[in-house]
Amino acid sequence: MMAEVPPPPLPVIWRPRQARVIAYAMAAVMVVGSVILAVILPEQFHLPDRIGMVLFGCAVAAVLHLLGRLRVEADERGIKVVNALRTHRFEWAQVLDVNLVEGDPWPKLDLADGHSVGAMGIQGAEKARSRKAVSELRALIHAHGEAPDRD
Repeated sequence: MMAEVPPPPLPVIWRPRQARVIAYAMAAVMVVGSVILAVILPEQFHLPDRIGMVLFGCAVAAVLHLLGRLRVEADERGIKVVNALRTHRFEWAQVLDVNLVEGDPWPKLDLADGHSVGAMGIQGAEKARSRKAVSELRALIHAHGEAPDRD
């Protein structure tokens, strides 16, 4: 069992470092690349083709933005989990615990209604950062929530 970590001061935001850098770098490459490609296309490609090329690059960048915006926020009211397609807001009493099993891509929040929600803003691949983030989040859940203490 891990040592007790004191809860960090609120508000706090956890974001993946590697996933953000890769997502936004690739989005920039896609937009710039599609613009360059639209400019250097042979004359047989007309304006609609060129516009379509740039729009495709922008669409790919928008999808990559969904991956770059991942985060977990904690404030006085509760926890906000921003995943790729959905944003969840939970009051402290709704969240019982957070668990990151070795090998999982991200931790799961265990909810009082029996469901669990993945928190993609904490990436399991970032070993030390993810362990620290989960420990801090767990400390906040136990400090602000109504979860029973673990034995």
